[in-house]
Amino acid sequence: MGKRKFKAESKRLLDLMINSIYSQREVFLRELISNASDAIDKIYYRALTDENLSFNQSDYYIKIIPNKETRSLTLIDTGIGMTQEELEKNLGTIAKSGSFNFKSENEVKDGHDIIGQFGVGFYAAFMVADVVTVKSKALGSDEAFKWESKGSDGYTIEPTEKETVGTEITLKLKENEDDENFEEYLQEYRLKEIIKKYSDFIRYPIKMDVTKSKKEEDSDDYVEYMEEETINSMVPIWRKNKSELSDEDYENFYHEKRYGFDKPLKHIHANVDGTIRYNAILFIPENRPFDYYSQDYEKGLELYSNGVLIMERCADLVPDHFSFVKGLVDSEDLSLNISREMLQHDRQLKLIAKNINKKIKSQLLSLQRDEREKYEQFYHAFGRQLKFGVYNEFGANKDVLKDLLMFYSSKENKLVTLAEYVSRMPEEQKYIYYATGESIERIEKLPQTELVADKGFEILYFTEEIDEFAIRVLMNYEEKEFKSVSSNDLGIESEDEKASETEASENKELFAYMKEQLGGKVKEVRISKRLKSHPVCLTAEGEISIEMEKVINAMPDNQSVKADKVLEINPNHEVFQALKTAYDTDKEKLTLYTSILFNQALLIEGLPIDDPVEFTNNMVKVMVTPA
Repeated sequence: MGKRKFKAESKRLLDLMINSIYSQREVFLRELISNASDAIDKIYYRALTDENLSFNQSDYYIKIIPNKETRSLTLIDTGIGMTQEELEKNLGTIAKSGSFNFKSENEVKDGHDIIGQFGVGFYAAFMVADVVTVKSKALGSDEAFKWESKGSDGYTIEPTEKETVGTEITLKLKENEDDENFEEYLQEYRLKEIIKKYSDFIRYPIKMDVTKSKKEEDSDDYVEYMEEETINSMVPIWRKNKSELSDEDYENFYHEKRYGFDKPLKHIHANVDGTIRYNAILFIPENRPFDYYSQDYEKGLELYSNGVLIMERCADLVPDHFSFVKGLVDSEDLSLNISREMLQHDRQLKLIAKNINKKIKSQLLSLQRDEREKYEQFYHAFGRQLKFGVYNEFGANKDVLKDLLMFYSSKENKLVTLAEYVSRMPEEQKYIYYATGESIERIEKLPQTELVADKGFEILYFTEEIDEFAIRVLMNYEEKEFKSVSSNDLGIESEDEKASETEASENKELFAYMKEQLGGKVKEVRISKRLKSHPVCLTAEGEISIEMEKVINAMPDNQSVKADKVLEINPNHEVFQALKTAYDTDKEKLTLYTSILFNQALLIEGLPIDDPVEFTNNMVKVMVTPA
C-alpha cells in the first residue's frame, strides 16, 4: 500500500509538536502508556453493555520491551486494538483523538474515565524515534494492520500478522546527538524512573523484564537473570478512603514523594465531587526548606489527570502566601490544550485553586485553635510568608490572612493572634499598639513604650522587617486601628498634658534653637508626653517610620529614604533643666548637649550616627567640663 500524506495542517502541527511543545523528551513514554491504558479502559466500557464480554482486570497489562541490539523500544497493550479505519482516523489525522470521541459517546461508569483525550500525545514518539511502527488487532476482528511512519512526510497502512487483540508500538530510536543521548530510553533504570515519575498510578500493571542477580549454588559467584516485574504501584493513595489510611501512611507518602526530610505537621486529604471533581493530598511541612526564601525555590503542587502526572509543579494551584504547602491534585475535569504538559489557565483550574486555598486556611485555623504548639512551630517557620502575603499585591489577600497572623505580646510574653489581643482590650483603649525593633529585648528597653505600658495597655512587638509594612496595609483589625508607640498621637490622655503644653509654650525658643543646631536632621524638637524615666527619644511623623527607614535603606538599591524625625525631650527629667540653663547662660554648651542627646536617640533606635569620633569627643567634654 502506498504512502499516505498527513494533511497540511497536521504536518505543520507535527513539526511544531516535535520541536516545541514538549520541553522534556521523556514524556513520550507517559503519552504512550496513557494511550495504552485508554485502550484497556475501552474494553472495560464495552463489557459494561455487552453481556457476551467479560472484564477481568488481572488479564490486562502494558508491557515495555527495550532492545539495545536493534535500538528499539516496544510498548505492548492488551487493550481494544484498532481496525484499519481507526488507524487511518486516529493516527492519520493529528489532534483526532479516538479516546475523546469514545468518552463523548459513553457515560463514565464505576469511577473509570478515559485519560487520552488530548489528541496528539502519540506523536510525542517522534521526539525520540526516526521510525514509529504500530501493529494493532481490534477486538472482534480476525485481521491485524500495521501503521508506520518516519515523521511528517507521511505514513503507510498495510495488513500484518498479530495473534492477540491489542496494540504493539515499536520506536526505532534516533541516533545520539551532541546534546541528546537517545539510548538512555533503552536503559532499565531510566525507563523505571520515567514510569515511576509519570505513570506510577496508571491502574493497570506496567510490566518490564528487569535484570536481577542471585547467588549460584555451591559458589560465592552471582549470576544475572531476567525476571518480569510490575513497575508501577497502580493504586494512588489519594483515591483510597481516608478511613483506610493512618498518619503513618501519609507520612510515608510524604517521604516517598521527597516533599521534605522533615515530618509533615498536618495533612489535608480532599475528595471533592461537585461542579469540579478532584482528589488532593496536601501537607503543611514542619520545617522551612533551606532555599525557601531564595529565588531558587519553586512553589507548586504536582498535578495529575486520572493518575497521570501532568506537571511536577503547578504554581497556579497555590497562592504565594501558601507556597510552603506540598502535595498533589488529581482531576479528570481539567481542560488541557494540545499537550498534557501545557495547561490552559481555565475555569476548572481556578476553581480547584480557590477551593484548595480555602482548605489550607481552614486547616491552619484548626491547627491554631486545637494544636497551638504545632501552629507556633509552623509560624516560626513560615509566618514571615503570611505577613508578606498581607503586604503583597496591595493587600489583596489581607482579609484571607489576618486571622492567621501572630505577634509577640508584652503582656502574655508569647505569640498571640490579633483576635486574642482585641478580646483583651480595655474599653478605654482606642488602638492596637505596637513597637518595632530588632529583638524583643531591644523593644522592651525602648523609651517610647513607657506611656502605653504605664497605662497597662498590651503592646505587640514587631521584630521582622516585613511586620510594619504588612500592618500598614492591613490598617485595622475588627475596626481597631494599629498605632505605633512612636506615633505623634497615641490616643492616651496624660495627667501631665496641660503642664506639658505650658512647658512647650514657655520653651519655644529653646526648641527652635536646638532644631537649628541639628541642621535639618529633625523636623521638630518638642516636649514629650510619652516619656516617664528616659530623657530623650526619637519619634516619626508621616508615612515612613524610623523602622521602615532602616529596612528600606538596607535594600540593595539604596534608596536613601528618611523618616520625618522628631526629637522628644522628657520635661520631668533633670536633663531638661540642664538644657534650659544652658540656653540662658551658655549656648555653646547647649549645642554640645543637643548633639549628644540626638546621637543618643539615634543609638537607641539602632540608627548609625554621622560622626562617632565627634560623639565620643563630645562625651569626654561633658565628663571633664565642670558643672
